[in-house]
Amino acid sequence: MLKGYLAQLGITGVTDIQYNLSYDEFFKHETDPSLEGNARGVVTELGAVNVDTGKYTGRSPKDKYFVDEPSSNKNVWWAASDNGSDNRRMTPEAWQHVKGLSVAQLSGKKLYVMDGFCGTNADTRIAVRLVTEIAWMAHFFKNMFIRPTDAELKNFKPDWVVLNACKTSCKDFQKYGLRTEVFGAFNIAERMTCIGGTWYGGEIKKGIFTMMNYFLPLKGVGSFHCSANMGDKGDTALFFGLSGTGKTTLSADPKRKLIGDDEHGWDNAGVFNFEGGCYAKCINLSKEKEPDIYHAIKRNAILENLMLDDKGRIDFESEKKTENTRASYPIDHIQNIVTPVSRGGHPTKIIFLSCDAYGVLPPVARLSKEQAMYHFLSGYTAKLAGTELGVTEPQATFSSCFGQAFLALHPIHYAKILAAKMAEHGATAYAVNTGWVAGKYGVGYRMDIVQTRAIIDAILNGELDRAEHEIMPIFNVELPKKVTGVDSKLLNPRNCWADKAEYDTACRNLGAMFVKNFKKFEDDPAAKRLVAFGPTV
Repeated sequence: MLKGYLAQLGITGVTDIQYNLSYDEFFKHETDPSLEGNARGVVTELGAVNVDTGKYTGRSPKDKYFVDEPSSNKNVWWAASDNGSDNRRMTPEAWQHVKGLSVAQLSGKKLYVMDGFCGTNADTRIAVRLVTEIAWMAHFFKNMFIRPTDAELKNFKPDWVVLNACKTSCKDFQKYGLRTEVFGAFNIAERMTCIGGTWYGGEIKKGIFTMMNYFLPLKGVGSFHCSANMGDKGDTALFFGLSGTGKTTLSADPKRKLIGDDEHGWDNAGVFNFEGGCYAKCINLSKEKEPDIYHAIKRNAILENLMLDDKGRIDFESEKKTENTRASYPIDHIQNIVTPVSRGGHPTKIIFLSCDAYGVLPPVARLSKEQAMYHFLSGYTAKLAGTELGVTEPQATFSSCFGQAFLALHPIHYAKILAAKMAEHGATAYAVNTGWVAGKYGVGYRMDIVQTRAIIDAILNGELDRAEHEIMPIFNVELPKKVTGVDSKLLNPRNCWADKAEYDTACRNLGAMFVKNFKKFEDDPAAKRLVAFGPTV
């Protein structure tokens, strides 16, 4: 039956199909001694399998393409010179070429086929089928998406198909208007993704998230790059943030139940997880500071690009391969989760996380509804000096909706839905800086996670809703004067700088970056009205 299905896609001569394997079966396949190169996994001391993703140790957002055809043309937020979108146009001719490359690569091979759901809610989820020749990539899919029951598998009909052909690439990319040999191509009309030229597992996950970001907002449903958790009283919170800001770490709170760590929808019933697993950064992971994530790394977890010694011991501090080391694991590897379904009620607290390497932003600030929309559209964090070749000073990064690389539609679509949901359910928003205080990176120091967790606690238990505040100049946000468990001197960042004039200059400079970035939204009337709620410089 599956052979016939694959033949309809053009994949022929398949020698064997491994369909929806168990975890034990995956373990045997991906650690098979006969495997070579990046296809082979290595068992670590913690029981998880470590793999090498080759040259690409992160996503390739600039190599993302949408086929320019009638069903997508009027909806997609197309890339332009200065708008920040990564959605490049692909001609139908180029699509046929990369699809042909993918089909040819997968033909005549032993294949792994996995079926799963993206989204816990049956009325909005996407049924996804992955076809790949790499066992650990199919295992990654099993970890990350919602695993169907046996009954659901019997009648499974995919809404979307992913052809992961990581061993091939588009050598004649210039002829077809592509940027490089790598491609992540989406065809809305054919309901298919083709991936080539990269072994990075996250391309599978984020590609499906991008499609949820296309379909759900067009139905008026929120689709957001955020983590979510729930308190004992059923109160739900959302954590927005880019990679490295603490989204996964802070939502894995021993005092609260995790709904999910990365991607969620918000409909008329509340918040629901898109995924069946977590994808946590591992750099500098420790059992003491992040016990939930550390203990989730065990048998059935997949590690990407961790450095091991000859006995399988993991060096979590090593950046030799990449700073973007990762762990993919089923959500039930976290003990404190919402069961039986990863969903919660309407959020009452919205938290925007930034890692400010300039040392300008406060550890926490309360935002008005308009300021929340401004900061949501801005999506600020900063790259650290030394983390990328040529980066010697902190660099501001603005990623719309804290997930610009995954937005299929214009950012204002997501902002309007978030604003409407917050207003309807009385949610309040806070900005939390998990980055530097008392100076920029290299001068000051990073906020201690213990104090950041105390700030999160104060937000979630309502302490900061009642706290006395002062206004921060330039950014015009409200700073609490006291937070339980936090040194009060830290709460106004200017107090921590030895040279106050230097802080004032840094604050004005960062504010000016926000203003400059926001100009790209001013062609939209709703966004233009938010300019008054951003920094004044």
